[in-house]
Amino acid sequence: MSLSESVFTIVEENNCPFYQAGDQFVLYGNALLATHKGGQEFVTTAVVVLPQNKQTCRLLVSDLTRVLIEFEKIDNIPHSTYPCSGCIGMVTLSYGVREARRTGSGGKNQTGNIRKLAQLLHGFSVFNKLSEENVFHLASLLQLEKYPRSAVIIKKGEPGRNLFIIAAGQVEVLDEFGNRISKLGKGEIFGEMSLLSGEAVGANIRTLTPVSVLTIGNRDFRRSLQQHPTLQMYFAQLLAQRLAQANMDRTQDYTSGMSGRLSEMPPAELFQTLHSNQKTGVLTLIFQNGSAAMSFRDGGLLKAEFKDLRGKEAFSAVFKESRGRFKFVPGLPPEDEKLPEIGYFMQLLLDGVRQIDEEK
Repeated sequence: MSLSESVFTIVEENNCPFYQAGDQFVLYGNALLATHKGGQEFVTTAVVVLPQNKQTCRLLVSDLTRVLIEFEKIDNIPHSTYPCSGCIGMVTLSYGVREARRTGSGGKNQTGNIRKLAQLLHGFSVFNKLSEENVFHLASLLQLEKYPRSAVIIKKGEPGRNLFIIAAGQVEVLDEFGNRISKLGKGEIFGEMSLLSGEAVGANIRTLTPVSVLTIGNRDFRRSLQQHPTLQMYFAQLLAQRLAQANMDRTQDYTSGMSGRLSEMPPAELFQTLHSNQKTGVLTLIFQNGSAAMSFRDGGLLKAEFKDLRGKEAFSAVFKESRGRFKFVPGLPPEDEKLPEIGYFMQLLLDGVRQIDEEK
């Protein structure tokens, strides 16, 4: 037998030790007043599904169960906000049913809002191949969230919890050093890679403008994929396209030059590689505390800049860096082509290595 299902979303949070705004709790079941051996008692089938990877707050679970007992059935719970009983902090939850089942003016308004949202989704490529009925069903599962400019929506390394659909505004995709990888705008999605692969989030997402996003939780996302083969096929194709693009970008990097992490190729090894292979081009290094740029001609060092340092001092300072990314691009700008070498390269290399050894 299928049970009614509802969602409570935290809309306000004040020093709660377990949860934050946007976390969702799914409530199933019924609570009936039954007669038993001349007396009466409540029989409840309440099940509360907590947000993924969050601890259990028994007080809040009891609060949600009491709401179900008060109204007996999921469909009887009014669309309203409900405070928790509180411990050292407080949260306020907003209630919403999974599908528009209500009658009366409140139900009509809710159904109308879902239909407007469904029309918006139909204009996005991710949903335009689905039937109106399927899109309406998905629209009833979505939550609207708003973020100000420069807000971080998801962080690299976190577990994937939601799929995000940009309804308005722009976000940027950043690597761990804050470098922009790409920009996303209205109708585009993010967060799906970690949901599909089960891996941690692969990049930081930060708002470029005030942004409105529609979100669907991991559990509902996977259920929707099972229910809608068209949607499942779309995301499978999207995943394949993004992986192919990542491989193409990586191939272009290696074709045009070389790139990687300093944890895999430290500065001394990187410089020696460029020198021994007589490379000509510009090396860019990105660190957490700044960036460096160096020009090479036939393996010789022509220019080095790091923060406010120049020449030999900048070259030696980079040896101290062990975390960061690098990229070498063949070819020199016209202003660097005729520069003399800073010094004998192997002596520069030995001086840099000796400086690190002395500091250790």
